[in-house]
Amino acid sequence: MGMALRFWGLILIGFLGCMKWVEGFEYDGLFHFNKTEMSIVHSGYGASAAVVDYSLMVGLTLIQGAAAKGAVCLDGTLPGYHLHRGYGSGANSWLIQLEGGGWCNTIRACVYRKTTRRGSSNHMEKQIPFTGILSNKAEENPDFFNWNRVKVRYCDGASFAGDSEDKAAQLQFRGQRIWLAAMEDLMSKGMRYANQALLSGCSAGGLASILHCDEFRDLLPRSTKVKCLSDAGLFMDSVDVSGGHTLRNFFGGVVSLQGVQKNLPSTCTNHLDPTSCFFPQNLIANIRTPMFILNAAYDSWQVQASLAPPSADPHGNWHDCKMNNERCSTSQIQFLQEFRNHMLYLIRGFSRFPKNGLFINSCFAHCQSERQDTWFSDNSPLIGNKGIALAVGDWYFGRGGVKAIDCAYPCDKTCHNLIFK
Repeated sequence: MGMALRFWGLILIGFLGCMKWVEGFEYDGLFHFNKTEMSIVHSGYGASAAVVDYSLMVGLTLIQGAAAKGAVCLDGTLPGYHLHRGYGSGANSWLIQLEGGGWCNTIRACVYRKTTRRGSSNHMEKQIPFTGILSNKAEENPDFFNWNRVKVRYCDGASFAGDSEDKAAQLQFRGQRIWLAAMEDLMSKGMRYANQALLSGCSAGGLASILHCDEFRDLLPRSTKVKCLSDAGLFMDSVDVSGGHTLRNFFGGVVSLQGVQKNLPSTCTNHLDPTSCFFPQNLIANIRTPMFILNAAYDSWQVQASLAPPSADPHGNWHDCKMNNERCSTSQIQFLQEFRNHMLYLIRGFSRFPKNGLFINSCFAHCQSERQDTWFSDNSPLIGNKGIALAVGDWYFGRGGVKAIDCAYPCDKTCHNLIFK
């Protein structure tokens, strides 16, 4: 009886694990997914049958010395991370995962964010499950399961890159200081002796892993093998369905409000405006450290929040399409194919460097490294015969160059496409 209950409990947990929330749609003045986030019903190919054991729950560590450095969340509380120690051959290897969760571009949006885990450690979960690239099981995470694995919590709203404040609104924009305080704390806990290290992140954290990649390299000894992974972080400066620039306008607010400019790479700001230098397309070719870009060609977040937000689609012509790709019209699919083509065009310089890796699958997805069903499982997404976890591992350990680019939609039947309600 007990075994049966456990089995069905794991089935239920696995199903609930697929019912994630689309977080960080914080387009103040455009639409308010802050309060009405869309839930994912399922993610395509067999995801509802996924069995995920969330038995590894990892506790939150607050960075006690951070306040003295001014490294605090939006509301002034201490930042934090979750650390699960490595062992055996991975005892001196470190995987840092920067949490994602959108951005805030106005005082109003950032004040709201203070009332959530995205702006205050008072609202953060005290324990979180480590799955996907953070799993401690070889059968779920074959290359990194026994590394020291860290999830750095995100509570600044500017991809760990701002440094400013608004005293009237009692807001602290200290993402850059949080990044530095977290790294300093982890260095004191053994990361300074790392022989291997991987900086990764998803969504806004994927953008942060691009922004901080070379900084991370410079923190560690030259003898340390250091590489970076950006998952769903390739946010593009694209034209939306009305011919406008929704994401550019939004990022402009983030950069100016939070004082991001001073922390952007000078290799970009010496010839482009600060907002342009918050877009990965203008950064990736100049990153010295080896980097892997993992991205869905039809990124669900970008389709919903950048390409076809309500402000650009006032009559709701794109509503059904962006909720379920199977409901897209021929002309809408053509628009999305042009979006994919633009993405492939932007990464052409990056892909020429042998040190870099790519996995661009033609899926309607977002963040594929943290979810077990997409990272490594029996029915994970494939390009050719290789899944995401093995592609990243082959690239990191030099088992072979990985420049995997999928054929265009709808050819890939292995996708776990996100379906929204």
